[in-house]
Amino acid sequence: MGSVRWAFRCASWTPTRHEWLHAARCIQPEEKDRIGQFVFAKDAKAAMAGRLLLRRFVCETMGVPWSQIRLGRSPRGKPYLAEPLQVSPDSSVVQSEWSFNLSHQGDYAVLAAEQGVQVGVDIMKNTMPGSTSVPEYFRIMTRQFTEYEWSTIRSAGSEPQQLASFYRHWALKESFIKAIGTGLGFNLQRVEFHLPPQRLALGQPLRQTKMYLDEEEEEEWTFEESLLDTEHHVVVALGPAGNTCNGAPPPSQPPPTTFTLLSFGDLITSATPLTEEEPAYWESFETKAEAPKRQRDTQSST
Repeated sequence: MGSVRWAFRCASWTPTRHEWLHAARCIQPEEKDRIGQFVFAKDAKAAMAGRLLLRRFVCETMGVPWSQIRLGRSPRGKPYLAEPLQVSPDSSVVQSEWSFNLSHQGDYAVLAAEQGVQVGVDIMKNTMPGSTSVPEYFRIMTRQFTEYEWSTIRSAGSEPQQLASFYRHWALKESFIKAIGTGLGFNLQRVEFHLPPQRLALGQPLRQTKMYLDEEEEEEWTFEESLLDTEHHVVVALGPAGNTCNGAPPPSQPPPTTFTLLSFGDLITSATPLTEEEPAYWESFETKAEAPKRQRDTQSST
């Protein structure tokens, strides 16, 4: 079975005019227009990286020529391959076996893909709340976690350690929600995560976290947790294809795949331009502030 884990550090990418215009030519026109509407460069870069990650994955791993790829979004926003519905017979990979998902937050955009299972991925950056204290922030978010989860979060140690535990739990829940494609209507207190005693370490993905759904352990679901760096925690949720639950344990799995950090050159190595160059697209990007002022102030103080 195939497994792909890619990451791109958007925060350190300062696109040149050529890079930005070339990237814009290599994605679908409607996605290019959507990205152009972002107010801040940080969000535009993350969205652009996400589309390029997806297209590279479909092209190189699923064997679909770049120019033939047509990506769509489900009503809940989950990306899927709309065209072609069938991969050419000489391809060694069957398109329908793959599930893939994207996430971007903090400094990175990430992609996770797997054959034969449903995939959801979420990344969270450990940052202090910008406009409130940690206790007040936790009070506002009370309903997002169970009493057991809050006891785990609050017993983590110092406020930064409690925040790291908070974001870890949040990424676990979001990865599951993204895998099943349910969206905002799902009651997050239905799922409860029990963390293992092992500490997360760079370059050493963990699979020991357990999920309970409506107080019953879900043995069909696996959660891979990784640190991209000391501030960014990523969770990949792997569940039964078709979102069926029959109580059977998951098949044996190979060791978890570590995330590979890609460069911009890696993102476009197989890219084929789909549209003509539009110089005004660069001029619009140049006028964007990198991020909201509060985020810039927070980043400069850390």
